Amino acid sequence: MSGDVTFTISSIPFDEDYRPADNTRITTNFANLARGASRQANLRNTLAMINNRFNSLMHWDNPAGDRYAVALSIVTVELGLDDARADERFPLIEMLETVVTDRRSGARIGGMVGNNFSSYIRDYDFSVVLPDHLRDHPGSSAPAGFGDLHGNLFRHFLRAGAYRDRFAKPPVICLSVSSREVYHRTANAHPVLGIEYRNDRHSATDAYFAKMGMTVRYFMPPHAVAPLAFYHVGDLPDDYTHLELASTIATMETFQKIYRPEIYNANSVAAHDYRPSLNDQDFSLTRIVYDREERSRLALEQGRFAEEHFIRPHAALLARWSATAAA
Repeated sequence: MSGDVTFTISSIPFDEDYRPADNTRITTNFANLARGASRQANLRNTLAMINNRFNSLMHWDNPAGDRYAVALSIVTVELGLDDARADERFPLIEMLETVVTDRRSGARIGGMVGNNFSSYIRDYDFSVVLPDHLRDHPGSSAPAGFGDLHGNLFRHFLRAGAYRDRFAKPPVICLSVSSREVYHRTANAHPVLGIEYRNDRHSATDAYFAKMGMTVRYFMPPHAVAPLAFYHVGDLPDDYTHLELASTIATMETFQKIYRPEIYNANSVAAHDYRPSLNDQDFSLTRIVYDREERSRLALEQGRFAEEHFIRPHAALLARWSATAAA
């Protein structure tokens, strides 16, 4: 493996005093909440929702529903290249890490890394490369090699000492289901993940995450109204504890209730054959302020940022490194 790419990991708490760093993608779920006049109330209410949901999932030996507290940290991964200055590092991805405190014993228990997944290069791929290709080639699919660089960088990161020294297990990324797909309920059920759904089609997002070495399964957790998409490496139910899985569900279902209330805060439960829709009106809003239109607009701006500051200046090295990594 080429030595041209190195990684550094840092983290900061995500709590009611959190303020986004200058190099944080503003489209990131947690960064969007921490802006404007409602920022502190947003953060406080979000964290309360996460704690309440976690306790509802980990309900055994928890009669008052307040035994556990979930703490979140924002994990930032920066990438260094040999042809760049020693102090020039590019923000590659951001994820969330959960740690659970058992208030009864005082023990702090490691949760899950991953959860949310934020990537400048993914913004570049989906907001710059793909639209430009479809404009020039109407009716076509993604261009050849779409997502290869991002996938190779992510796989290399998981194998790197920086990751293995910091985390014991691969990440699990939890996303919303797609409003363009139909999901079918199965008879398979898990005590924490809930009822499994299946999707017979392979979406563009599935293909993109496959290049990152991740497969997807869809589960609707207990008391939820819609399935979540869990992108993972290995065996999702067997490789992670109930507590780890619950920490991801509590965190990401909360974010989805805020950002996709039409799906995840709907007033009816997903049907046996379920097509999510952002046009449904039978849903409830949280008391958390969020600007969805701004988030979509900024994805393009940040894709262009990646193109200008990372992709174009280092195009030759990145192409050479990615070809070597793929081989």
